Amino acid sequence: MMKRILSALMCLLMLFTALPAMADQPQPIETIPYEQIPANANGQYHYLLLCTDSWKAKAHNLGNTDGIVLVTLDTRAHRVMLTSIIRDALVQRPDGVIGRINYIAKNYGPEALCKVISQHLNVRVEDYILFDFGQIARIIDHLGGVDIKVSAAEASYLRRYPLENHQTKPAMRNAGTYKFYGRAAVIYMRIRKAGGGGDFMRTQRVRTVLSTLADQCREITYDQAKTLLDVITENTLLTNMNAEELVTAMDRAYSLRDCTIEELRIPQDDAVHPISYAGMSVQELDWNMCREDFSDYLASSWLVMDEE
Repeated sequence: MMKRILSALMCLLMLFTALPAMADQPQPIETIPYEQIPANANGQYHYLLLCTDSWKAKAHNLGNTDGIVLVTLDTRAHRVMLTSIIRDALVQRPDGVIGRINYIAKNYGPEALCKVISQHLNVRVEDYILFDFGQIARIIDHLGGVDIKVSAAEASYLRRYPLENHQTKPAMRNAGTYKFYGRAAVIYMRIRKAGGGGDFMRTQRVRTVLSTLADQCREITYDQAKTLLDVITENTLLTNMNAEELVTAMDRAYSLRDCTIEELRIPQDDAVHPISYAGMSVQELDWNMCREDFSDYLASSWLVMDEE
């Protein structure tokens, strides 16, 4: 009898140790009803830049939008702002279920992602441009590459990646400043496992490339800007902006080309909590705090940068 009891206890112990750990249950997310979102401030324009995780994507079969950057042009206050959102942030999906933000465009469309971001940040985001990796690489090549300073950890990572010597100038060796051409620049922006920081530092690298390219375009002529717009248009996978709207956006950006690029990361360190949900490691955000940070950011002139 005692042996049977011990055997039963051992079986129960083995059963419970074999069960996977219970996943965390995310807290409900409070969003703003779309019809209650106020009109954007006078002279303030928002453009959502998205990148799908493919070198050669199809418009009818999108992958995950791992690159999410909101560009704000403020012609009244003479400011340019970049706001990045981490790809594994939990949001309330269009169907009311909580899920990762980078799945929204794939499953519901880019317009739905604009609306989701609008309702989570309390700002009207209506215009988007979506690229794939190859298109971004060609745009960077058109601009002659981008000068980026890399750390020792980043250089070590890039040396292990299958980069050809001509994709950076000089060929990647140690920490320092390099000219990154298109493919290498995209790979640099996608670094996640080098030097710590995970996806938080990945968004910093994206903002670094975008702000550096903007700095390199400060002396651009209007004709060169129009040529750049043509290259961007030719290398756009999806957008809901027509030709006239794209030209208007270019004119606004051109008028602000001498601005210092301001940066914000959503979430900030005090507004995020990592959890395990739906079989994945994801980030649960305090969206009320994120909304406050974003509102303060739009209304002020301070510059928010990640810790290096």
